[in-house]
Amino acid sequence: MDLKVLYEDDHLVVIDKPAGLVVHAGVATDVTLTDWVVDRYPEMRGVGESFVDQRGVEIFRHGIVHRLDKETSGVIVLAKNQGVFDTLKKHFQKRKVEKEYHAFVYGKPKHDRGTVSLPIGKSRSNFRAFATHHTRGVLRAARTEYVVVGSCDEGVSFVRLYPRTGRTHQIRVHVQSLYTPVVCDSLYAPSREPILGFSRLALHARRVSLRLHYYAHPLHLVAPYPDDFVHAFSFCDASVKRSVEDAVTFS
Repeated sequence: MDLKVLYEDDHLVVIDKPAGLVVHAGVATDVTLTDWVVDRYPEMRGVGESFVDQRGVEIFRHGIVHRLDKETSGVIVLAKNQGVFDTLKKHFQKRKVEKEYHAFVYGKPKHDRGTVSLPIGKSRSNFRAFATHHTRGVLRAARTEYVVVGSCDEGVSFVRLYPRTGRTHQIRVHVQSLYTPVVCDSLYAPSREPILGFSRLALHARRVSLRLHYYAHPLHLVAPYPDDFVHAFSFCDASVKRSVEDAVTFS
């Protein structure tokens, strides 16, 4: 794999993960981000911690502090050694890491900006999904702030999302609770048609901001928009285009 490295120093490697790439090995998984890590940075093998997946197989993180869903693109931060991993893990747990996601959603939220503070649990009806209602097992507190940037063709809105907690599928579940699921979300909007040229989940991890004692100033790590986002922007109104004009050139 030829992955784009957004930033690297003695402590961190920051990757722009493409949509379609799985972070950790799983059922019927071919190449993963962890494979790329140990191939390119063999000294990072074993950094971090391991976990046991649903198959009972032990999976090693190899420096990966957080994850993105397979079809989500954008910023992923890797720790080069155990000390940095432990520090970053504490920062994520204490919600000191700022994350910003950009997404195209079906429809428009009732309010132009707001906060969704609904706990999330496993869905009763779909073992692959999570939900805010009709759940089973433990409910975990979750909070996502959002801003509607503007409108696009076919009744779509472009939104910025700021998850203040880090639950599995949090953004996808929270925007679904607003009756505006992410475009092309086969799990949470299976009956909706793919539009604006998307063939994958229209969700991009745009920015991660870190404040670590290793650095004199905060690190603001930004992933460029992938081609499908750039294509979709051409169907959006002027407010959306102005918001991304520094990153996208329109013909």
